[in-house]
Amino acid sequence: MIANLAQGVQAFTSNVFLVDGERTVLVDAGANFDVVAAVRERVDDLDAVVLTHTHRDHVGNLEAVKDAFDVDAWGYDTSIDGVDRAIADEETVRLGDHEYVALHTPGHKNDHLCFYAERPGVLFAGDLIFQNGSFGRTDLEEGDRETLIESIDRVRARIDPDLEEMHTGHGPSVTSDPYDHVELSAQMAR
Repeated sequence: MIANLAQGVQAFTSNVFLVDGERTVLVDAGANFDVVAAVRERVDDLDAVVLTHTHRDHVGNLEAVKDAFDVDAWGYDTSIDGVDRAIADEETVRLGDHEYVALHTPGHKNDHLCFYAERPGVLFAGDLIFQNGSFGRTDLEEGDRETLIESIDRVRARIDPDLEEMHTGHGPSVTSDPYDHVELSAQMAR
């Protein structure tokens, strides 16, 4: 089960996905709302926090989550404060009941990761790709448009055209033809 704990939150935050199952994890921690209470409404415990990247809107609640549930944060770059364990490019990570491959996808931020599970056909796209052809900002520090395009192309080449769900760092998840949104993002970023 995947639930967006930030849905309906009016504060500036990223989406926060609770992936329940064999290994219960949060994908990103969000910012500026009580995510600990939101987690506790649904599950008793967490096994880890997995980060798409470390922009403030994705990690503002990280310390509170780590303290409340005594968990480690997993991300691409352990030299960044708060990231306890490294996830390498192409490493397999269990989120809920499924194995996801981590794809290093810089361009929005150097430590950006996307997570893809061929079965059940789910992509956590972070701030790389959004619905309707939108894509991550490249005007922030570490942003680079050409690198972002390469990262989108890499994800597009890796995912199955029958992708079932794309969960993004902001805005609604895409459950109707998400592959088409990835293709459109690749076109629009150019």
